[in-house]
This record gives sequence, structure tokens and C-alpha cells, in this order.
Amino acid sequence: MPRSTTERAPRTLTRDEQKAALAATAENPEGFRDHVIIALALATGLREHEIAALDVGDVYLASRGARDRIRVRTFKGAGRAGAPDSQEVFASERLREKISRFISWKRRRGESTKNGAPLFLSSRGRRISTRALRHNWREIQRRAGFADPLFTFHSLRHSAIQNVYDATSDLRLAQRFARHADIQTTTIYASPGDDRVRAVVDSLPC
Repeated sequence: MPRSTTERAPRTLTRDEQKAALAATAENPEGFRDHVIIALALATGLREHEIAALDVGDVYLASRGARDRIRVRTFKGAGRAGAPDSQEVFASERLREKISRFISWKRRRGESTKNGAPLFLSSRGRRISTRALRHNWREIQRRAGFADPLFTFHSLRHSAIQNVYDATSDLRLAQRFARHADIQTTTIYASPGDDRVRAVVDSLPC
């Protein structure tokens, strides 16, 4: 499907950069919250305000464990006429394992794991803000050795959608993953990313 000449492919993290960001947050047990946040963004494509608004019950139920479909109650377009009360995104087995470990981590720290409790808390014990998410993401990138210009938090969503498209070359599937109302919005991910170009270059005979 042709794209407008004014559209530009979004800036995304390579697979190595994604791994480096996850590794940088996994090194310190105290930073496990940030590790789960980055993993959640890369595994689901959730936006920063959607992540900040998550409650424990949206991702985990005491009677069943980590949910295989994460409930998103705060999302782009919520509250508009005809919009659903919530959306759902799939959670991979690996992400569910991290969420289960995170709930145990919260309990050890004395944080509430009731269904209506905020999933991610700030250092002051309040629901984390989108501003804090952006600030922490910048610090994570510096620890991981990323060069300027640093990525925005929204680049994690772009990277997640790009991962899905690169793995499948299926725009409709990527559209559903991204929860885009219009497939034209998804076509920007059809441009080859750095990982794909590098793989092709490495395969050349000289």
C-alpha cells in the first residue's frame, strides 16, 4: 500500500538497543520496576499514559496469576462517543512471568497488590506519572550507554510495532497490535528498519 511522501518512518530502537535497555534495568534488583515497565512497553506497544494508569488487577489476579490479556482502561480516544470502556492487549508468556515476579517484588516491599492499587509507584509511593516515566527512560538510556539524541519514551511503542511488522510483514496484524483505527497510520512501519537493512548488507557476497 503506497504511503504519502510526507510520512517518515518513526525512530526505533534496534534489537541490540532493546536488549541493552532491558539489561541495564535488570542489573539492579531495586530497578526491577523500571525493567518491567520497559519490558511491558516493548511487549505490548502501550503508550506512556496507558502504562501509568494500569492497576494491579489489569495485569494480575490473585486467583489466576498474570493475565494473558492486559486490560487497558485509559487509552487514546477513551471517553469519545462510541468508544469502548476498555481495550485489551495480549501478554506473552515471558511478560506474564515478569509480571508475576514483579507482584512478588511489590509484596516484599510492602506495596499493595489489591486489584485497584496502582501497578507502578513513584519513589514517593504514589502512582507513577508520565513525566517520571520519561525521566527514568532517559536515565536508563544513559546507563545503557546510548548516545545523543536519546530516544523518547514513545519510541518504545514504535519499536514494539516495528518488531511485529518485521516479524510478519503483515500490516493488518501490526494494525491490530498497535490498536490503530486506520491502517494508513500503520503503513509507516513498512519502511525497512536498521536491523533489516543490516541483515541484508551482511548477507551480500562482498
